[in-house]
Amino acid sequence: MGVRRRLGLIVVLALGLVAGGAHATDAADSGQRPDPALRQALERALEGSDSFANRFDAEVWLMDMSTRLRRRIPDPDRRLRLLKLVHYEARRADLEPEWVLALIDVESDFRRFAISSAGARGYMQIMPFWLDELDRPDGNLFRPALNLRMGCTILRHYLNIENGNLTRALARYNGSLGQTWYPERVFRALRRRWHPQ
Repeated sequence: MGVRRRLGLIVVLALGLVAGGAHATDAADSGQRPDPALRQALERALEGSDSFANRFDAEVWLMDMSTRLRRRIPDPDRRLRLLKLVHYEARRADLEPEWVLALIDVESDFRRFAISSAGARGYMQIMPFWLDELDRPDGNLFRPALNLRMGCTILRHYLNIENGNLTRALARYNGSLGQTWYPERVFRALRRRWHPQ
Protein backbone atom coordinates (compact mmCIF):
# COMPACT_ATOMS: atom_id res chain seq x y z
CA MET A 1 0.00 0.00 0.00
CA GLY A 2 1.41 3.41 -0.99
CA VAL A 3 2.28 6.11 1.52
CA ARG A 4 -0.52 8.39 0.26
CA ARG A 5 -3.10 5.65 0.51
CA ARG A 6 -1.94 4.67 4.02
CA LEU A 7 -1.98 8.30 5.15
CA GLY A 8 -5.47 8.73 3.73
CA LEU A 9 -6.68 5.56 5.45
CA ILE A 10 -5.19 6.71 8.75
CA VAL A 11 -6.94 10.08 8.42
CA VAL A 12 -10.26 8.42 7.58
CA LEU A 13 -9.97 6.02 10.50
CA ALA A 14 -8.88 8.75 12.92
CA LEU A 15 -11.79 10.95 11.91
CA GLY A 16 -14.15 8.04 12.36
CA LEU A 17 -12.85 7.46 15.86
CA VAL A 18 -13.05 11.14 16.79
CA ALA A 19 -16.60 11.36 15.48
CA GLY A 20 -17.51 8.17 17.32
CA GLY A 21 -18.05 6.29 14.09
CA ALA A 22 -17.85 2.60 14.89
CA HIS A 23 -18.17 1.81 11.19
CA ALA A 24 -14.68 3.20 10.60
CA THR A 25 -13.11 0.80 13.06
CA ASP A 26 -15.22 -2.08 11.78
CA ALA A 27 -13.97 -1.39 8.25
CA ALA A 28 -10.38 -1.42 9.45
CA ASP A 29 -10.83 -4.60 11.49
CA SER A 30 -12.37 -6.44 8.56
CA GLY A 31 -9.71 -5.22 6.13
CA GLN A 32 -12.22 -3.14 4.15
CA ARG A 33 -11.34 0.24 2.72
CA PRO A 34 -13.40 3.39 3.33
CA ASP A 35 -16.22 4.27 0.93
CA PRO A 36 -14.45 4.28 -2.46
CA ALA A 37 -16.78 6.88 -3.99
CA LEU A 38 -16.04 9.31 -1.17
CA ARG A 39 -12.34 8.54 -1.35
CA GLN A 40 -12.31 9.20 -5.10
CA ALA A 41 -14.31 12.41 -4.71
CA LEU A 42 -11.96 13.57 -1.98
CA GLU A 43 -8.94 12.93 -4.19
CA ARG A 44 -10.47 15.07 -6.94
CA ALA A 45 -11.39 17.83 -4.49
CA LEU A 46 -7.86 17.93 -3.14
CA GLU A 47 -6.40 18.73 -6.53
CA GLY A 48 -5.72 22.43 -6.52
CA SER A 49 -6.91 22.92 -2.94
CA ASP A 50 -5.20 26.29 -2.76
CA SER A 51 -7.15 27.76 0.15
CA PHE A 52 -5.61 25.22 2.53
CA ALA A 53 -2.16 25.46 4.10
CA ASN A 54 -1.24 22.06 2.64
CA ARG A 55 -2.72 18.90 1.23
CA PHE A 56 -2.94 17.20 4.62
CA ASP A 57 -4.97 20.07 6.10
CA ALA A 58 -7.25 19.93 3.07
CA GLU A 59 -7.81 16.20 3.42
CA VAL A 60 -8.53 16.35 7.14
CA TRP A 61 -10.93 19.32 6.90
CA LEU A 62 -12.75 18.09 3.80
CA MET A 63 -13.15 14.59 5.21
CA ASP A 64 -14.39 15.88 8.56
CA MET A 65 -16.89 18.35 7.11
CA SER A 66 -17.96 15.94 4.38
CA THR A 67 -18.94 13.39 7.01
CA ARG A 68 -21.02 16.02 8.81
CA LEU A 69 -22.75 17.13 5.60
CA ARG A 70 -23.43 13.63 4.20
CA ARG A 71 -27.11 13.47 5.25
CA ARG A 72 -27.96 16.76 3.61
CA ILE A 73 -25.94 16.32 0.43
CA PRO A 74 -25.63 12.57 -0.26
CA ASP A 75 -23.64 12.88 -3.50
CA PRO A 76 -19.94 12.92 -2.49
CA ASP A 77 -18.75 14.86 -5.55
CA ARG A 78 -21.32 17.61 -5.09
CA ARG A 79 -20.69 17.72 -1.34
CA LEU A 80 -16.93 18.06 -1.72
CA ARG A 81 -17.22 20.67 -4.47
CA LEU A 82 -19.40 22.76 -2.19
CA LEU A 83 -17.09 22.33 0.81
CA LYS A 84 -14.04 23.26 -1.22
CA LEU A 85 -15.84 26.34 -2.52
CA VAL A 86 -17.03 27.31 0.99
CA HIS A 87 -13.48 27.01 2.29
CA TYR A 88 -12.05 29.03 -0.59
CA GLU A 89 -14.60 31.86 -0.41
CA ALA A 90 -14.50 32.01 3.40
CA ARG A 91 -10.70 32.25 3.43
CA ARG A 92 -10.78 34.79 0.60
CA ALA A 93 -13.03 36.99 2.77
CA ASP A 94 -10.95 36.27 5.90
CA LEU A 95 -13.77 34.31 7.56
CA GLU A 96 -13.75 30.99 9.34
CA PRO A 97 -15.22 28.37 6.95
CA GLU A 98 -17.18 26.83 9.82
CA TRP A 99 -18.98 30.16 10.37
CA VAL A 100 -20.06 30.09 6.74
CA LEU A 101 -21.24 26.48 7.05
CA ALA A 102 -23.30 27.38 10.14
CA LEU A 103 -24.79 30.38 8.34
CA ILE A 104 -25.72 28.25 5.32
CA ASP A 105 -27.19 25.65 7.67
CA VAL A 106 -29.54 28.28 9.14
CA GLU A 107 -30.21 30.27 5.96
CA SER A 108 -30.97 27.50 3.46
CA ASP A 109 -30.41 24.12 5.12
CA PHE A 110 -27.89 23.51 2.32
CA ARG A 111 -30.58 23.76 -0.35
CA ARG A 112 -28.97 25.30 -3.41
CA PHE A 113 -32.27 26.47 -4.90
CA ALA A 114 -33.80 27.82 -1.68
CA ILE A 115 -35.92 30.97 -2.03
CA SER A 116 -37.08 32.82 1.08
CA SER A 117 -40.44 34.52 1.47
CA ALA A 118 -38.56 37.82 0.93
CA GLY A 119 -37.04 36.50 -2.31
CA ALA A 120 -33.49 35.82 -1.06
CA ARG A 121 -31.81 33.05 -3.03
CA GLY A 122 -29.39 30.19 -2.81
CA TYR A 123 -27.19 28.76 -0.11
CA MET A 124 -26.46 32.09 1.59
CA GLN A 125 -29.85 33.68 0.77
CA ILE A 126 -28.66 36.68 -1.27
CA MET A 127 -31.25 39.28 -2.23
CA PRO A 128 -31.61 39.69 -6.03
CA PHE A 129 -31.41 43.50 -5.86
CA TRP A 130 -27.65 43.10 -5.40
CA LEU A 131 -27.35 41.90 -9.00
CA ASP A 132 -28.87 45.15 -10.26
CA GLU A 133 -26.77 47.20 -7.84
CA LEU A 134 -23.64 45.54 -9.22
CA ASP A 135 -24.82 45.87 -12.83
CA ARG A 136 -25.05 42.08 -13.20
CA PRO A 137 -28.73 41.62 -14.05
CA ASP A 138 -28.00 38.26 -15.69
CA GLY A 139 -26.16 36.90 -12.64
CA ASN A 140 -27.49 33.63 -11.27
CA LEU A 141 -27.68 33.58 -7.47
CA PHE A 142 -28.27 29.83 -7.59
CA ARG A 143 -24.74 29.42 -8.95
CA PRO A 144 -22.80 28.35 -5.84
CA ALA A 145 -19.63 30.28 -6.72
CA LEU A 146 -21.47 33.59 -7.13
CA ASN A 147 -23.76 33.01 -4.14
CA LEU A 148 -20.89 32.14 -1.80
CA ARG A 149 -18.66 34.94 -3.08
CA MET A 150 -21.39 37.50 -2.47
CA GLY A 151 -22.50 36.05 0.87
CA CYS A 152 -18.97 35.85 2.28
CA THR A 153 -18.18 39.37 1.06
CA ILE A 154 -21.37 40.73 2.65
CA LEU A 155 -20.62 39.00 5.97
CA ARG A 156 -17.02 40.30 5.93
CA HIS A 157 -18.29 43.82 5.23
CA TYR A 158 -20.68 43.62 8.19
CA LEU A 159 -17.90 42.25 10.41
CA ASN A 160 -15.77 45.25 9.46
CA ILE A 161 -18.63 47.67 10.21
CA GLU A 162 -19.16 45.98 13.59
CA ASN A 163 -15.43 45.95 14.48
CA GLY A 164 -15.27 42.15 14.47
CA ASN A 165 -18.41 41.58 16.56
CA LEU A 166 -19.78 38.44 14.93
CA THR A 167 -23.11 38.60 16.79
CA ARG A 168 -23.88 42.06 15.43
CA ALA A 169 -22.52 41.19 11.97
CA LEU A 170 -24.81 38.15 11.77
CA ALA A 171 -27.79 40.23 12.89
CA ARG A 172 -26.98 42.73 10.11
CA TYR A 173 -26.69 39.89 7.62
CA ASN A 174 -30.20 38.78 8.53
CA GLY A 175 -31.61 42.29 8.77
CA SER A 176 -32.33 41.92 12.48
CA LEU A 177 -29.71 44.26 13.98
CA GLY A 178 -30.47 44.87 17.65
CA GLN A 179 -31.92 41.39 18.12
CA THR A 180 -30.02 38.22 18.95
CA TRP A 181 -32.37 35.41 17.89
CA TYR A 182 -30.71 34.97 14.48
CA PRO A 183 -27.06 35.03 15.64
CA GLU A 184 -28.05 32.59 18.40
CA ARG A 185 -29.40 30.18 15.77
CA VAL A 186 -26.15 30.41 13.79
CA PHE A 187 -24.03 29.91 16.92
CA ARG A 188 -26.18 26.93 17.92
CA ALA A 189 -25.63 25.36 14.48
CA LEU A 190 -21.90 26.09 14.79
CA ARG A 191 -21.69 24.38 18.19
CA ARG A 192 -23.84 21.40 17.25
CA ARG A 193 -22.61 20.61 13.77
CA TRP A 194 -19.77 22.71 12.41
CA HIS A 195 -17.33 23.51 15.20
CA PRO A 196 -13.91 22.10 14.29
CA GLN A 197 -12.81 19.10 16.38
